[in-house]
Amino acid sequence: MKAAVLHRPGAPLTVEDVDLDAPGPGEVTLRVLAAGVCHSDLHYMNGDLNVRLPAVLGHEGTGVVERVGEGVTRVRPGDTVITLWRPRCGDCEFCTTGRPALCALGRVLAASNGLLDGTSRLNLNGEKLHHLMGVSCFAEQCVVSERSVLAIDPDVPPEVAAIIGCAVVTGAGAALNVMKDATGEGVVVIGAGGVGLSAVMGLRLVGADPIVAVDTVDAKLEKALELGATHVVNVRTHSLVEELTRISPRPMAWSLDAVGRPETLAQAVEVVGTGGTAVAVGLGKVGATAAVPVNPLVQQEKRLIGSLYGSANTPVDIPKLVELFKTGRLPLDKLLGERYELSAVNEAYAALAQGATGRAVIVPGPKL
Repeated sequence: MKAAVLHRPGAPLTVEDVDLDAPGPGEVTLRVLAAGVCHSDLHYMNGDLNVRLPAVLGHEGTGVVERVGEGVTRVRPGDTVITLWRPRCGDCEFCTTGRPALCALGRVLAASNGLLDGTSRLNLNGEKLHHLMGVSCFAEQCVVSERSVLAIDPDVPPEVAAIIGCAVVTGAGAALNVMKDATGEGVVVIGAGGVGLSAVMGLRLVGADPIVAVDTVDAKLEKALELGATHVVNVRTHSLVEELTRISPRPMAWSLDAVGRPETLAQAVEVVGTGGTAVAVGLGKVGATAAVPVNPLVQQEKRLIGSLYGSANTPVDIPKLVELFKTGRLPLDKLLGERYELSAVNEAYAALAQGATGRAVIVPGPKL
């Protein structure tokens, strides 16, 4: 099969013929239908985040189950599934206390860069390749744990299904799970990429008002208006603080940083008023820190909290997101950007780095 391999940080991905072993116990083989172009993969490509190399990248995807290993009960051949880069065991302290996005299985995948048993099903010229987040869907096929997939309605367009598994559940999930009390409150969303735009859509469902999207690219801000933002600010040409004062006489109660840079996280804390909450969802470079003024944090009782994977309970939340799309309340088709063949994966990431609008998707097989 063809797969996109990262051999070293800073190098382009190489699309190569990779051998894929049969699924082991509790594992399934997927024929990949579509995979989202997520900024997290770019972090690994640049070396901002660490992964054992060589590795097949891609973690936001959808596919059809082609084969199941021994003991698989959650899905069967022919099922359409969304891949989950944060599986849940159901038994650890986080799963049993209502925070399954923090499930211990995530640490297992991160430590080994394999599957849940710590081993790999990927081989290149006799050399073992590593998996990314237990998925590795920048490929024509992938083997994943059955805990890393969730069956969905096959009528959902593959491109839409793919982005639900990361961008949408992260952004809209943070809005619906963490910021659900923002009804009637002002919110600032910093970053109008796939995650930030998903947050805008989720906040519209919550009933936040105003919803101010912030970016440096006008085309992305235009997309934010289309998806539910009430106002936009290009911080390359305007002062965010001055624009927020013009937009609303009331200070913003919430902010969300979908970028993950030290300066944007500090800005997220700055722009909320007394008693406000800043939510961090964007990942940054390993070891990066942000400077947050101590006195305003204390004296104004501001809060800064993190949200991983939308703080979602995926078996419950992803079907809800799918249903919201099917009923027209979550227009995920409008979030989609360019479509690329697997051979053009580096072009897709070059466009992402240059500020492409919408969530691009890789289609490993025939065009959808």
